[in-house]
Amino acid sequence: MTNSIPFYKYHALGNDYIVITPAAFGEEELTAETIRRICHRNYGIGSDGILHGPFDDRELDFALRIYNPDGSEAEKSGNGLRIFTRYLWDQDLIGSLPVRIKTAGGPVTAKIRRQGGLITVDMGQVSFDSRKIPVNGPARQVLNETIEIEGIKLEYCGATIGNPHCVVLRSEVSADEARKWGPLIEHEPRFANRTNVQFMQILDRANIAIEIWERGAGYTLASGSSSSAAAAVAHRLGLCDGHITVHMPGGRIEIEVSPDFEISMTGGVTRVAAGTIDPEIFEEINKAAQD
Repeated sequence: MTNSIPFYKYHALGNDYIVITPAAFGEEELTAETIRRICHRNYGIGSDGILHGPFDDRELDFALRIYNPDGSEAEKSGNGLRIFTRYLWDQDLIGSLPVRIKTAGGPVTAKIRRQGGLITVDMGQVSFDSRKIPVNGPARQVLNETIEIEGIKLEYCGATIGNPHCVVLRSEVSADEARKWGPLIEHEPRFANRTNVQFMQILDRANIAIEIWERGAGYTLASGSSSSAAAAVAHRLGLCDGHITVHMPGGRIEIEVSPDFEISMTGGVTRVAAGTIDPEIFEEINKAAQD
């Protein structure tokens, strides 16, 4: 990496992402090593992931690629999509009309509200089908199943909204529990593509609380796709009605679950910074590649 890289940083309820456009890299590649260095909170800018876009798309308005801080690619991110939509608004690339965005986890539609301070994303349809999530074993709806972690049996449901989720039902939730069991569940062999993990507490028919372990990122303060999956599970089990407020350490997201489990998610976004990444942070990577 020889040139400085322009970047834009935002957070959505404490879940922070860096937006880097394709033009920022020129002919050079955005490699897994580069992603890991940029996202590192000591050796880079620090973030929960990179939003790489916008790319042109023949069918939709824009395309977006989403990368986790471990260098892997994520199919979809609710918070990332809200941030990306706010970035498009800030760059005068979109107006007040809905924008259609392609992701690896399927298309979404987003709409700016409150001059960019609040954004609604139609996330798509949640499925509990083991073949779509995917979860190993016979074809089934992955509901009220049991997983044993460190000798403790946990009740969970599986879901996908374009990326995989394991929603663990708990009478109370805590960050310590998410940090302890989240990585073990993420890599549990039954989850063929690993999984995002939510520990969910039902507060009442309109409110749930979740703690989140995000695949490829670790413990995080908030997640839009996790909120969508957890709310869909709560509604599917008959524990909550169709309008659900999801409470997380970073804040709240409003979820609407339709009768066929289409999800509409609404939450805030905050602009943090814009700047350039100095190529000096990649010198160790470049040196290792030459050795």
